[in-house]
Amino acid sequence: MTSTKPTITQNADVRFLGRLLGNVIRRYGGDTLFQRIEAIRAASVDRYRGIANPRGLATDLETLSLDETVAFVRSFMLFSMLANLAEDRQGAVAENEATLASTLAFLNTQGISSLQAAALLDRALIVPVLTAHPTEVMRKSMLDHRNRIAALMRRRDGGTDETADGELIVEAIAAQIALAWQTRALRRERLYVADEVDTALTYLRDVFLPVVPILYARWERLLGHRPASFLRLGTWIGGDRDGNPHVTADSLHWALGRSAQALLVDYLEQLNALGAELSVSSELASVSEPVKRLALSSGDVNPARADEPYRRAITGIYARLAATYQKFTSRAPPRPASVGAEPYPDAQSLRADLAVLEQSLEAESKLERGSGSALKRLIRAVETFGFHLAALDLRQNADVHERVTAELLSVAGVAPAYTSLDESDRVALLRRELASERLLASPFASYSQETLSELAIVRAAAEAHRRYGSGCITTYIVSKCANVSDLLEVHILLKEAGLYRGHGRPHAAIMAVPLFETIGDLQRAAEVMTAWLDLPEAFTIAQAHGFQEVMVGYSDSNKDGGYLTSVWSLHQATRSLDAVFEKFGTSMQIFHGRGGAVGRGGGSSFAAIRAQPHGTVRGRIRITEQGEIIAAKYGTRESAAANLESISAATLLASLEKASLSEENRLRFAAAMDKLSTEACRAYRSLVYETPGFSSFFRQMTPLQEISELKIGSRPASRSQSERIEDLRAIPWVFSWAQARVMLPGWYGVGQALASFGDDALLREMQDAWPFFRATLDNLEMVLSKSDMNIAARYATLVLERALADEIFGRIRDTWSVTQERLLRITGQSRLLEKNPSLDASIRLRLPYIEPLNLLQVELLKRHRAGETDPRVREGIQLSINAIATALRNSG
Repeated sequence: MTSTKPTITQNADVRFLGRLLGNVIRRYGGDTLFQRIEAIRAASVDRYRGIANPRGLATDLETLSLDETVAFVRSFMLFSMLANLAEDRQGAVAENEATLASTLAFLNTQGISSLQAAALLDRALIVPVLTAHPTEVMRKSMLDHRNRIAALMRRRDGGTDETADGELIVEAIAAQIALAWQTRALRRERLYVADEVDTALTYLRDVFLPVVPILYARWERLLGHRPASFLRLGTWIGGDRDGNPHVTADSLHWALGRSAQALLVDYLEQLNALGAELSVSSELASVSEPVKRLALSSGDVNPARADEPYRRAITGIYARLAATYQKFTSRAPPRPASVGAEPYPDAQSLRADLAVLEQSLEAESKLERGSGSALKRLIRAVETFGFHLAALDLRQNADVHERVTAELLSVAGVAPAYTSLDESDRVALLRRELASERLLASPFASYSQETLSELAIVRAAAEAHRRYGSGCITTYIVSKCANVSDLLEVHILLKEAGLYRGHGRPHAAIMAVPLFETIGDLQRAAEVMTAWLDLPEAFTIAQAHGFQEVMVGYSDSNKDGGYLTSVWSLHQATRSLDAVFEKFGTSMQIFHGRGGAVGRGGGSSFAAIRAQPHGTVRGRIRITEQGEIIAAKYGTRESAAANLESISAATLLASLEKASLSEENRLRFAAAMDKLSTEACRAYRSLVYETPGFSSFFRQMTPLQEISELKIGSRPASRSQSERIEDLRAIPWVFSWAQARVMLPGWYGVGQALASFGDDALLREMQDAWPFFRATLDNLEMVLSKSDMNIAARYATLVLERALADEIFGRIRDTWSVTQERLLRITGQSRLLEKNPSLDASIRLRLPYIEPLNLLQVELLKRHRAGETDPRVREGIQLSINAIATALRNSG
């Protein structure tokens, strides 16, 4: 299968937007600044072409004044943002051939028909879940300018020279770039949960909401029948309390309320447009009796519409939806209804009324298929998004649940020393409580603030179910889940809000989902889930839902055991869990907690889904989309459509394609991976956890402290004040190494494992035949391509103890060389990404713009750490962090 997509170097948008940026810099910064920036850019590009002295570039940078340094960093940051936009529009970030059409064609070669594929999609569930993990460094104001430029570029694509307001398109784009140039790139205040909600809503409302129904229409034409709404949206923003004390019941109300408000405004606008379009007269076309009844009950008595039943029916539907909007928001909609009406009780009732119109148009009025496309898109939207837009997950740490449950049991006089009980006694006690109708919490008792907050959350969730429907919150994730009692404790809380009933046939309105994160957790996952499903009430609940979800975490497992051991542990845990669910006859749904960087599970989603153990996907998957990856994958409607189709196609492939390995080869390859993983983990932990002084080396070499000062998230950067690596969150761990161009979490340990394995022929066979191993090496190759040991050496000079720096960095640099050499030997290449020209071109475009930023960052870090207090030094550091992250794209 070959691709016809052009590479990024052929992208005319890059040249066009780059030229406009240059004009803006010259106009607002002056010709001298423009010439200096252009000279450094050209020198860096020449260095990457091998025709310039690298020392000359450093000399040019050293002569910049602080004002010029800040301006230079801003210019390269803006170029990277515009280059990302151009690349997204081109679709270079989406996997080649990752469409439903190509997937169906491939499956057909394996004897799997489109009917079989359609049947699977009718019972599938594919959900990208947006999270607020703090790796998006760009201010929302900058993202807004980016999105306006994207919208203008779409108009330009259509051959339009002017905007709707009569402004020339080119001038409008230049104006947006100028505004971006004059917009402060850094946040000065801490980001609040409400800010994160509004940022996510920008994508949900402006990108996902219009794109998803269009994708469904395309797929319906392709499949020849209307598939169920298998692609839906999820979010953690406003419900993820793990390590974030700022997420409260008020946050949950705010998140759901803002989404519902935006969604209903969109529905109302679509209904208004439909009313203008559906001018069918009952004197000229037949109309069904249900439509006549809707028209009669609408309250629309305007004589001008007496013969227009569709318009009158829509008047009534609009009025009911406007009343629903007022019920949710306590305010009138932007366009008030012309008649009074009762609100809809749920989204299904709205969909039923819209379906009445659709059925009549097709069966009675005999309109052409395309005539009702706007109505079909609205019906699809209501079916997919309900009244909530994106399902909001709840998440909290198991330690919090333990403390809250212990307090509830103690205050109620049930168990004064719950935490002293062993696991079997805890399970027995919790099951008795869950089977009882009695609640534990009393309005007359006193509780800690933590317990009051957790009770408020589940009560807010129950209120949300009553207001927006049960689809608004379906999942409660338990971080650090290690035992069955961790899941039962969540049900104790749900019971307090009426979301769990254990008397008679057990029922849970919200599913408790275990999150297994560390290597040890992943190894015990099957044991925990066996014990969970052995409980009759847990099995009954899973059967009622039709599945049980399990979440697996990539970040902490990587920080715990390194890249190779992490991905292999996740793979093996998934296979072991599948055997457990097969034994119980219950469907399994895996929720993949992936980050942007390879060190946190990043890389190609298409390849990652296809690399899942054969037979474990079965059409159901959820995947987190975090931080800067949201902008990278869903920043424009074009890239969002490509990436949503990509994960849908991959899920279909992983569910239906024939096994690529025989059982004999699977066992042989698994034995090899066990050996590789053991050695990789040993090498990784030897460096990170067993090398004296490593924590100090890491904290001094990388801009960890400076990253923690950025206002890029509402969640604290560290779990405690400890300086141990174990207590550092995975995000700043990965982010810091990316800034220093080491990317250590994405590769360290792999080279030693490959070098010691001793059978390159077997490794090549695994790479050729096994999607899992191929995806593992592909991600490794991408990380190595973005890392640079020469630049990293500059960061190593920041370490105060030179002997420590020389010893540890020398070890890292030598291991990087071994890793690259072994990877090239296995993949049969003479250089990295030789066989992936599209990704190679994308990265090569960026490298000349990243190196000067790194060199400037190192010098500014030296001045800052030496005590220089000029605010421009601090600003330059923070801007450089922003710019490097923007250029690298998946750095967190």
